[in-house]
Amino acid sequence: MSLGQGNHFAKKHKGNIELDPAVKEEVLKRSKEGKLPCAVAFEIVKDLGVTAGEVGKTVDLLNFRLMKCQLGLFGYTPEKKIIKPKDTENQGLKDAINNALVNERLSCKSAWNIASDFKIRKMTISSIAEGMGVKIKPCQLGAF
Repeated sequence: MSLGQGNHFAKKHKGNIELDPAVKEEVLKRSKEGKLPCAVAFEIVKDLGVTAGEVGKTVDLLNFRLMKCQLGLFGYTPEKKIIKPKDTENQGLKDAINNALVNERLSCKSAWNIASDFKIRKMTISSIAEGMGVKIKPCQLGAF
């Protein structure tokens, strides 16, 4: 769901896909001008007891845009990505990031978990990962 795709997000899903009517209704109700903030998508996840992937797929198939990634990686204007690389002296935090890597990437979910474990903001984790040269992927919502 990158900003460069021109609202053709549905194309990344193949075949005839049935949308969960409750998820679709909530996405339609809570979005504004075809845009849904990441935090709102996760409210839908919590409220309906569905997966983040299900909400993300629904957003895609409606050709809506996810905005304001809670890790600061996309969906902000005009910069798109609002985090800046950051260093940390906390070796335990660096180790937690390194230990969570899969194929040299940190998943969004792992970043959230590390933020929770260390009681720091999600954007702090993504800034530190950026400073370490670690890319965050995949997104729980399927945006990247």
